[in-house]
Amino acid sequence: MFDTATTALLRAVLDEVCECVSQREIGARTHVTSKILEAATRGEVAPEALKQVGRDALSHAPTMWR
Repeated sequence: MFDTATTALLRAVLDEVCECVSQREIGARTHVTSKILEAATRGEVAPEALKQVGRDALSHAPTMWR
């Protein structure tokens, strides 16, 4: 479990990375979320690093997810 501040940061990063992704694109959003959570679980909490993880995840998501 993450503390409140970290949870808010993760939500903000996800929202920013996926701002152009439809809410209905659940597969893509789930993929990005999982990669951001993996990074945070490993101890990465720098906002820019998490955004990069999210952008990388989004750009490498299978085409059917975009």
